[in-house]
Amino acid sequence: MMTLRKSAERGHFDHGWLDTSHTFSFADYYDPRHMGFRALRVINEDRVKPGHGFGTHPHRDMEILSYVLEGALEHRDSMGNGSVIRPGELQRMSAGTGVLHSEKNGSTTAPVHFLQIWLVPSTRGLPPGYEQKALEAASLQGRLRCIASPDGRDGGVEVHSGAELHAGRLGEGDTVAHTLAAGRHAWVHVARGAVRVNGLRMEAGDGAALSDEPVVRVEGVEGGGELLLFDLA
Repeated sequence: MMTLRKSAERGHFDHGWLDTSHTFSFADYYDPRHMGFRALRVINEDRVKPGHGFGTHPHRDMEILSYVLEGALEHRDSMGNGSVIRPGELQRMSAGTGVLHSEKNGSTTAPVHFLQIWLVPSTRGLPPGYEQKALEAASLQGRLRCIASPDGRDGGVEVHSGAELHAGRLGEGDTVAHTLAAGRHAWVHVARGAVRVNGLRMEAGDGAALSDEPVVRVEGVEGGGELLLFDLA
């Protein structure tokens, strides 16, 4: 079974400095029908104006991933980490027992466009942690690469969750297939462009839950597309 959630159905807010869309309930957006999917709790698509960002604030017991599509995201946290995340890089912050952090536009002239993703950890009360990895463009082209998993395989970040995250960029006519083990589920999010998932066309911002589907087949359509595929228990 595949259930589509169109981009326009998401919670959307324009705060002036921040234009944000929430796939699942978050902050002032509440929809009891969309509280997350399996261990996937949050997908926020954020566009932050130059010179602005999220000031220092706390988190705990959550695996937080930042996937930058355009611009530069500046990170600071109470673990002493300071970095700038750019397109082609993935950041993982494990909030664990508690962490303070800020995420701001790293440019005074250009906007930043990124996805903020939260995964529920398998174990609560872990020590906070941080990791940032480069994702070579060629490693995502025409395939699905595992960029986050419990064992950090394929050069991805390590998450303290039973979830896996795969990313790919498909040109028109490119096809990939991801096999789901028995009892596993998938969520597909289209980051840019358009793709066809198990025969259904999806465009930027669209998401879809898949259960009782042994294989997720993705095809690039005209113009191609970039997608994230979550393999979930």
